[in-house]
Amino acid sequence: MKKVQQGFTLIELMIVVAIIGILAAVAIPAYQDYTAKAQASEAFTLLGGLKTPISEAIASAGVATGCAAPLGAVVSGKYVASTTFTPGATTCAMMATFTAAGANTKILSTTVTQTFDASSGAWTCATTLPTEIRPKSCP
Repeated sequence: MKKVQQGFTLIELMIVVAIIGILAAVAIPAYQDYTAKAQASEAFTLLGGLKTPISEAIASAGVATGCAAPLGAVVSGKYVASTTFTPGATTCAMMATFTAAGANTKILSTTVTQTFDASSGAWTCATTLPTEIRPKSCP
């Protein structure tokens, strides 16, 4: 009588475990970058919502008075601890600082700064985020 093979051999199981290990080694760092980008986007969303009110306030009241948080504006969030406003001679800089509570380690102690130049009417962006999670619109 012929014996019928049942189940998998040890080699087949080891190959499957090795493939899963390789896939996990590639997927986990990619997922970490993805979550860091998602958390960092909160700063760009908060500052983006303040651009129009700040521009209008500067146009009507000047840089010294207009460079401040608009009344009722949201200036902090789950990953952004605070937003500071710094008026210059013709510029207004809004800087968002990330919080340590629950944030990805790649965005800790980093900032995003949006600067409005009243003489040209243009916004510029600067950030200390690592290049792998920095958006293309903010070099």
